[in-house]
Amino acid sequence: MSQTQKLIGIYYEHPEWFKPLFAELDRRGLPYEKIDAAHHLFDPAETESRYSLVVNRMSSSAYLRGHGQGIFHTAGFLTHLERLGVRVINGTVASGIETNKARQLDLLAGLGLKFPKSRVVNHVSRIPDAAQELRFPLVVKVNIGGSGAGIVRFDTPAGLHAAVEAGQIDLGIDQTALVQEFVAPRGGHITRVETLNGKFLYAMKVYTTGTSFNLCPAEICQIPDEPATTEGDFCLTEAPKKGIQVEATTPPAEVIEAVERLVAAAKIDVGGIEYLVDDRTGEVLFYDINALSNFVADAVNVVGFDPYARFVDYLEEQLAAAAPAVQELNLVNS
Repeated sequence: MSQTQKLIGIYYEHPEWFKPLFAELDRRGLPYEKIDAAHHLFDPAETESRYSLVVNRMSSSAYLRGHGQGIFHTAGFLTHLERLGVRVINGTVASGIETNKARQLDLLAGLGLKFPKSRVVNHVSRIPDAAQELRFPLVVKVNIGGSGAGIVRFDTPAGLHAAVEAGQIDLGIDQTALVQEFVAPRGGHITRVETLNGKFLYAMKVYTTGTSFNLCPAEICQIPDEPATTEGDFCLTEAPKKGIQVEATTPPAEVIEAVERLVAAAKIDVGGIEYLVDDRTGEVLFYDINALSNFVADAVNVVGFDPYARFVDYLEEQLAAAAPAVQELNLVNS
């Protein structure tokens, strides 16, 4: 395929989240191809890619839909694309941080940003040892989660020990987890900051009771065409029962600056950072780095504009810059 055709590859797994992205690409008449990340193959010996630009939209929660293999396959595919000189939106570095909460905490520590007191374990037997160094209540978070998956809260040592002894704790698909102090957020909400091209895009307060950790923005404020059937999905009318509501906000300038430093270090082209204010101390604590941003549903009403339109603006810019670079690399390799 001629590189002048500037084909965009959208590498994704969730069947619903990216319909607004496809609709915006269609509206502009941009040539793109959907790449099924859950059922994929590639030739590592090839020297030229059919894509000038690949948008990595792989989800860490794919294993909940029986597609966990896609998470590990993605690392090899993105490495291959980058070797060929393909511009990858949220490439290997961003993907590696998205799929590893332990790496996220290390990145935060390296940047001098605070996070809830935590320990990392690779076996359920070490959870009680980790808990002895922490204050209850605490949460156990699987290392590869997504949308709040694999997070369990324990209010007492007795409850934790009982769960460990009963074999009720699953450390997830890589058998690694965080044991982390649960921090009550000031104002009853966390804040998710979305970024694009390394810059602040918008932010929203997400109110939660602390008993539900499903904070996927694409499911918040979404009114589905028909009743949801997938476990964990909910519509707007169910949000109050789950203690979830959202509102647009603008974080303090120092928080925005910290977020932009963070996404730069993680090489995240588009993504969300979540933080809260510790109700006990007033400290800003960062706790999640998301290289998969599906944006809040009903965004125009929630944040005042369509982030997908701005995202595709960015893709067009990256596509224009990427095609000549790929062509030059192919000439060198030929």
